[in-house]
Amino acid sequence: MLKSLSISNYALIDQLLMQPSSKLSMITGETGAGKSIMLGAVGLLLGNRADTKVLLHEDKKCVVEGVFEIREYGLKSYFEELELDYEETCIIRREISPGGKSRSFINDTPVLLDTLKVLGSKLMDVHSQHDTLLLGEGAYQLSLVDAFAHTQNELSSYQQAFKAFRKAKKNFEELKYKALELQKEADFNQFQLDELSALSLVTGEQEELESTQEILENAEEIKLKINELLAVFQDEQFGVIHGLSQIQQGLHALDRLAHKFGSYRERFQTVFIELKDIVESLSDEESKVEVDFGKLEEIRDRLSKIYQLQKKHGVQTVEELMEIENQLADKVFQYQNLDESLADAEKVFKDSERFMMECGEILSDKRKSCFSSFEKALQELLAGLGMENAKIKMDLQSTPPSTSGLDEIEILFSANKGGIPQALKKVASGGEFSRLLFAIKYLMADKIALPTLIFDEIDTGISGEVALQMVRMMKDISKNHQVICITHLPQVAAKGEAHYFVYKDNSADKTISKIKLLNQEERVQELAKMIAGANPSASALASARELLQN
Repeated sequence: MLKSLSISNYALIDQLLMQPSSKLSMITGETGAGKSIMLGAVGLLLGNRADTKVLLHEDKKCVVEGVFEIREYGLKSYFEELELDYEETCIIRREISPGGKSRSFINDTPVLLDTLKVLGSKLMDVHSQHDTLLLGEGAYQLSLVDAFAHTQNELSSYQQAFKAFRKAKKNFEELKYKALELQKEADFNQFQLDELSALSLVTGEQEELESTQEILENAEEIKLKINELLAVFQDEQFGVIHGLSQIQQGLHALDRLAHKFGSYRERFQTVFIELKDIVESLSDEESKVEVDFGKLEEIRDRLSKIYQLQKKHGVQTVEELMEIENQLADKVFQYQNLDESLADAEKVFKDSERFMMECGEILSDKRKSCFSSFEKALQELLAGLGMENAKIKMDLQSTPPSTSGLDEIEILFSANKGGIPQALKKVASGGEFSRLLFAIKYLMADKIALPTLIFDEIDTGISGEVALQMVRMMKDISKNHQVICITHLPQVAAKGEAHYFVYKDNSADKTISKIKLLNQEERVQELAKMIAGANPSASALASARELLQN
């Protein structure tokens, strides 16, 4: 329920504060005074787009704020889902800066416009003459039937089945496309896989082969150089090892003579051990090096094949070739198992389609089951609104599966006796549309949990007893919902618990719109002006008082 609405710097409104009744509030005022401007501001709270053209003062920001009491509307889970702070009193604010930037807030937390739009749709229903266009749309008519027939569970089950069907269908179609691609590439993939598999590649082998190749290509010179070095080290009279042994003995002698030289002996011993190890290692390497032209040719051939495949596949390492081999093996495996995979995917697709259609038929049956009562209830309401000969007929046509079901529903209407019901957009006039739309709103008020309903001149084109019946229905709705009605009819305005008057103030440099809550005597004056014009007569004043008393 809307507790208060404040608007600043919007169109003709400088500052405006309204605290509507929890029941039925009426808003009246002269043409162009700003009644519809207020609805535009409310639209901002519901997530409508806006631009800087709405700013009254171009150097100031526009702020529209609504305070809502939401304790009884079961919205806590929605707030939790969006990670918003839940308060029983919810404040929605919309700001538009002079630069054109729009910001939205729920309980002071910035939110996206789509979030605001969803929450707004759960709090308010703004109904104007423009909604007659909406009434002619099939999706809107379908939503009315679903609400009236209480198909929430059936619709939810169907939509889950439809979602599963679309997923299974997409998977099957993607697999079929993949199968075609694999089929086109099958022979080539197999050839490439065989080419790679034939090498039996091993991780790290390229580096090892290249190192071995380097040694084999220089084997004779390597053996010669090692032997020359060993000769220098190992000659019995003049070799390095012989000389170092003599140095070792001398350092031992010095150590015995003076402990100071012990560190030199230890340091030399470390170097001497390392040199002898080098000599032994070189000797081992020399024995391993062999001049083997056959092995060298084998290594060159294998490396050549590896290099060719690396160039072919645009990679640098054996490990990358092995990864490509695995990928090719996977594609070949998929191709070899295509029939089984396709059969499995097709079965899931067909099963999900069958289940979706079953859920869709259940939903369709539930919708059709309410047609008779929906038609009867609407016709009775229209009769009370002065359309005794109105006839409503529900038409259901089967459609391809969509997120809303298997049905296309259209409300057929005839206002005249003996007339054949036809599509609303073809037969209903403006006034007839208004009454039909109001009757639907009345019928749906308790089917759709909306705290606040706003009617914008829904009484256009009607008068007399029909207007009185319409306002009686509004009062009936207001027993369980907050209703705000913008009207130009005095007999309608007189029935509100609260009456707000919108007017223009020309006292400043710019014309601005203001609103005031009328007291009893001010209501009499306003109603009399609505009856008889700017200077109401005594009889008009008496008529106004009579309207307020009845």
